[in-house]
Amino acid sequence: MVSPGSELGGSAPVLDKDGVRLTVDEAVATVTLANPAKRNAQSPALWRALAEAGRMLPGSVRVVVLRGEGKSFSAGLDRQAFTPEGFDGEPSFIDLARGDDGVLDATIAEYQEAFTWWRRSDIVSVAAVQGHAIGAGFQLALACDLRIVADDVQFAMRETSLGLVPDLTGTHPLVGLVGYARALEICATGRFVHAPEAERVGLANLVVPADQLDASVSDLAAALLAAPRDAVIETKALLQGVSGRTYEEQRTAERAAQGRRLRDLAGLGE
Repeated sequence: MVSPGSELGGSAPVLDKDGVRLTVDEAVATVTLANPAKRNAQSPALWRALAEAGRMLPGSVRVVVLRGEGKSFSAGLDRQAFTPEGFDGEPSFIDLARGDDGVLDATIAEYQEAFTWWRRSDIVSVAAVQGHAIGAGFQLALACDLRIVADDVQFAMRETSLGLVPDLTGTHPLVGLVGYARALEICATGRFVHAPEAERVGLANLVVPADQLDASVSDLAAALLAAPRDAVIETKALLQGVSGRTYEEQRTAERAAQGRRLRDLAGLGE
């Protein structure tokens, strides 16, 4: 068991830059948002560091835990992005808006890379979420496969309230979890979703007291590691493909996956 607020595993950081820290303890990696003084507000530099963390994962990693230091998981985009000066060494959002459409699209696509790798088929990602998870913070939690949240969690999608749209890959998992109508209402109003509702509508797999968050995530990681890796990978791929397949196509996919597993178990795999 780990103490509240501590890293899962005591290894030296593999990456520690721009508010992101990556540690690896055998099959479990922990990615920590490490700027609690700013409530883990996000920036382009942080997004690049998150994308780099994904590229640096050793092949031995099976579970990736995402957590935020301090009282908030992430308060969302750093408001400095909306100032004329923006961030040092970065084009301001105002400059991007005034520029070429292709450059703007490519820049947003680069930002999105921080949010896409969490659903890779070879890992299971778990977000440990406490306090505020606002805007980009909400979308980062949604990027993970699973979410365990503290009983003080406050999710909100505030982009629409600012005249923007959620563009960091959060809309697809949000609709998948809560349905179109509720997702629209959450996004359009920008309201808070607290822990009881988050668990009820499927945003949270489990709600626990804040001082039990890390221990609960450790227990889940151990349970995820109990099954053979290849079986988990095949099962995850089957479930991820459901929305794009008919019932009959899913049956076919299940048969093919099971055939691969049986051949592997019998020592007949390619």
